[in-house]
Amino acid sequence: MRRRDPYPSRFPPRSQPRPPARTAHGGIKAQSRQGDFGKSWWARRWQAVLEGFRFGGRLARGRAYARQGQVLAIQIVEGVVTAQVQGSRAKPYDVTIKVSMLTPADWTAVVKALSKQVIFVAKLLAGDMPEQIEQVFEQAKVTLFPGKRGDLKTTCNCPDEANPCKHVAAVYYLLGEEFDRDPFLVFRLRGLKRETLFARLGPSAKNAIIESASLSGPAPELPPPPPEPLPLEPSAFWQSKPLPENFCGEVQIPPVSAGLIRQLGKFPFWRGAKPLIEALEATYLQASPVGLTTFLGDKDGD
Repeated sequence: MRRRDPYPSRFPPRSQPRPPARTAHGGIKAQSRQGDFGKSWWARRWQAVLEGFRFGGRLARGRAYARQGQVLAIQIVEGVVTAQVQGSRAKPYDVTIKVSMLTPADWTAVVKALSKQVIFVAKLLAGDMPEQIEQVFEQAKVTLFPGKRGDLKTTCNCPDEANPCKHVAAVYYLLGEEFDRDPFLVFRLRGLKRETLFARLGPSAKNAIIESASLSGPAPELPPPPPEPLPLEPSAFWQSKPLPENFCGEVQIPPVSAGLIRQLGKFPFWRGAKPLIEALEATYLQASPVGLTTFLGDKDGD
């Protein structure tokens, strides 16, 4: 006969290990494979803020999720980020991050302080975030980045009791990389769009444009082309003249591959394993000689 344990509740039952995350297809993979997420100072500042809140090992697990492409979708509006993250269950988890927004009075004070810094406004117009801009927010007695844990309210419908969980942490890190592409996302999470910011800056933005133009020097004025008289015969008016042989100038393969794509900048929340430019550059290199031959014609076959 089996003896009954006289201390049935001395030790709690051993917890079962959780199954690993399911492989996500078409997820948003972080471009950073190691180290920090993002290269700009404001992206690193966002990461430092999160790690300063001492969320523990959840951030490390969130890093792995971000690099594996477990985040399937991210939507951003003023003060709110919603996302879907693939975990161990078949249905992705729903993540919500609410960032404490500044009040209208706070933004009025910030805009007033910014309007006195023409150089700051000029850099913002150029898509750059001045490193001293946090001092401007401090003058208005607010912070650009979340200053305390209470400024971030997160929810996830996963069974993990920790908050934030690794699913929320993965979205945190992908936001850091998105800050690299669009620095005004920081303003948007705090409650103000880029267009609204420049509209409220008003004359300061115009002065910044004028000052930037004066620093680069005045553009040379070209003389207007001489007027060309119209032909007297109506038939000649409707007939085009033959194009000169050098009408298109010198046609050659561009020295910089994928130049237009580079001007557009990084693709928001790119899902490829490689950055967009690296993924397309090989295609541009192969297509350029074909395009040049097609344009100029196959002279060997004439």
